[in-house]
Amino acid sequence: MQKLVEGIHQFRHDIFSSKQELFETLVEGQQPLALFITCSDSRIDPSLLTQTEPGELFILRNAGNIVPPYGAVDGGEAATIEYAVSVLGVKDIVLCGHSHCGAMRGLLDQPQLEKLPAVRSWLGHAESTQRIIEENYEHLTDEKARLTATVEENVLVQLENLRTHPSVAAALGRKALNLHGWVYKFETGQVFGYHPEDGQFVPMEGSSIASSSATQELPAI
Repeated sequence: MQKLVEGIHQFRHDIFSSKQELFETLVEGQQPLALFITCSDSRIDPSLLTQTEPGELFILRNAGNIVPPYGAVDGGEAATIEYAVSVLGVKDIVLCGHSHCGAMRGLLDQPQLEKLPAVRSWLGHAESTQRIIEENYEHLTDEKARLTATVEENVLVQLENLRTHPSVAAALGRKALNLHGWVYKFETGQVFGYHPEDGQFVPMEGSSIASSSATQELPAI
């Protein structure tokens, strides 16, 4: 806890003072560039990853970067998505999974969730991911490769869930919104974007790849 308190003091005296004008303008409101949906995992920092300033990302985080289908639960996810699209008018939604995801590991190994009923229930919104891996990836016996495939497939599944939200569906229908599927490999710093033409996740270092993955709509799963 001491580290957090010291961090507050450092922020106030070093960071805030150097960007005070920016923070003062944020009093007038926010116009974020994108809604960024990712995992609660402490190893991923959306603003650090994208090198964005306060006010530029509207962030939604939960275990496993899961988006329950519209109407499935009365939770904060639906409200956050609706507000970002209908009120803030974001033009892009990024759904970002990450390597070594504990939630996805739990999805693959259900017995370890025996004493975690809330987690088990929450991961029910990723049941399609589990079925896809079980039925379509039997050839993957390596644990690491299987987890990587689970992380990637879950991003695509959750993007499809995102489409069930009325605000998202309406914005997509009038071509006012783009959806993006990313996977962050935190041990190397790489980000992989889903590339519809190739049907796979590819590194986003190249500007042409990044542009292509950002502007093309994801196909239905």
